[in-house]
Amino acid sequence: MWKTDEELFEIAKRELFTALVGDILDKIGSVHQFLPPNLKPVKDDMVIIGRAMPVLEADVFAETTESRNNPLMNKPFGLMFEALDNLKKNEVYICTGATSPYALWGGLMSTRAMKLGAAGAVVNGYSRDTNEIEKLNFPTFSTGTYAQDQGPRGKVMDFASAIEINGIKINPGDIVYGDRDGVLIIPKELEKDVFTGAIEKARGEQEVKKALEEGMSTVDAFNKFGIM
Repeated sequence: MWKTDEELFEIAKRELFTALVGDILDKIGSVHQFLPPNLKPVKDDMVIIGRAMPVLEADVFAETTESRNNPLMNKPFGLMFEALDNLKKNEVYICTGATSPYALWGGLMSTRAMKLGAAGAVVNGYSRDTNEIEKLNFPTFSTGTYAQDQGPRGKVMDFASAIEINGIKINPGDIVYGDRDGVLIIPKELEKDVFTGAIEKARGEQEVKKALEEGMSTVDAFNKFGIM
């Protein structure tokens, strides 16, 4: 049904939605792939789909701190700039690890990510510069908006390595798919079966919708199409 990521992502944006893809994951036994429900897009109509570029954040208590053991403690923002510059076309900056209230994503980061062709950002924490992100229309998902800066409060400690959010492991290259109803992680090894099933179901649902509009009962529709 597709040969490239660009073709798959375009089909997903045009024909699919997270609830439907989540149903397919449930069917094959992967029943815990939705990230926490409080992760929402900055704008309701934002849709994100791309390959995960995971980022690990850690709370700190000053912008720079002399450390004998970890040189990152004396580096403002840790590896955040390197992580951002590492983004590639169709990748999603997906970050976790912060426990204190501060923003993990903002307007200038969005500008740089767009220049690199990134697909969006998902942060398990706050975003800021909301007006700017909305103007850029850069797909950004967060737990809310809050202006407090990460500078003296957090550092990126690693990137492009596996992270975990709410018990869900996210490896580099997994597909991140989000809309206003939730954010899904589709493991790389499952993506072919999941999206093939989702596309088939989406096209089948159009037949069910047409039958219901023409007056068929839900019982008869389910018996005929096996979809509801």
